[in-house]
Amino acid sequence: MYVMVIPGLLYLLVNNYLPMLGLVIAFKDVDFAKGIWHSDWIGFKNFEYLFKTSDAWLITRNTLGYNAVFIVVNFAFSIAIAIFLNEITSKFFSRFYQSVLLLPYLISMIIVSYLVFALLSQDTGMMNHTILPLFGIKEISWYNEPVYWPFILVIVNLWKNAGFLCVVFLAAIIGIDKEYYEAATLDGASKWKQIRLITIPLISPVIVMMLLLFIGRIFYADFGLFFQVPMESGPIMNATNVIDTYVYRGLMQIGDIGMSAAAGCYQSIVGFVLVLLSNYVVRKINKDQALF
Repeated sequence: MYVMVIPGLLYLLVNNYLPMLGLVIAFKDVDFAKGIWHSDWIGFKNFEYLFKTSDAWLITRNTLGYNAVFIVVNFAFSIAIAIFLNEITSKFFSRFYQSVLLLPYLISMIIVSYLVFALLSQDTGMMNHTILPLFGIKEISWYNEPVYWPFILVIVNLWKNAGFLCVVFLAAIIGIDKEYYEAATLDGASKWKQIRLITIPLISPVIVMMLLLFIGRIFYADFGLFFQVPMESGPIMNATNVIDTYVYRGLMQIGDIGMSAAAGCYQSIVGFVLVLLSNYVVRKINKDQALF
């Protein structure tokens, strides 16, 4: 059994733990002529520079704000869709709808970005040339108007990820004993009451578990969503820039490896604290349920 664990431990070591040595870059003025280890130690100056700019507040606000909205919207829609799918009696149509809902989750974010571009392109997009004219609305330069992108990103994220959550919640609903619903029907309970008083309470442990897992990663953004979908458009940068994209741009475009490492370290520390808190809450809930 221990021999079987070795490949997984080696992968974890190489992929997750060895790169942590690079955190030292956040505290150094990297000079490639000297090398990382011999570069001058500057303490927290990279962090000071990061937090003195407006970028720190902007990327933190966007990361936390978007993820909070994603959690609320995705969970609400996923639970509702799972309940609707559970009401479908035909196995063929139930599996068909599940497959259709899960398909976007399996599509690469690069492909999603071009699908969004086909919809929002100012010259050839469906929105400007087909949908908006039906309502007498003039063309909109979507990739130059930041006001629309909070809604666009929420919709794209919902379309791509709701199917996965829906399948998780549907599996929990299917596991509920049918006798509960039969007894409720005999007592004259409507469908809404059955959902409110039976379905939701019985799948609440799964909802809480998934919610805590998502909260544990609330400081991490979907890089593909925020980098690929906006097509690197400058005018909407304030509405689409998050910690992950900021670190990437700082490293690849600006070339400031020290400040990029500081931003990544800041993200990792806060994310680590959130993971510990989420893990504590999960253990607390499980302990209370066991005692109950």
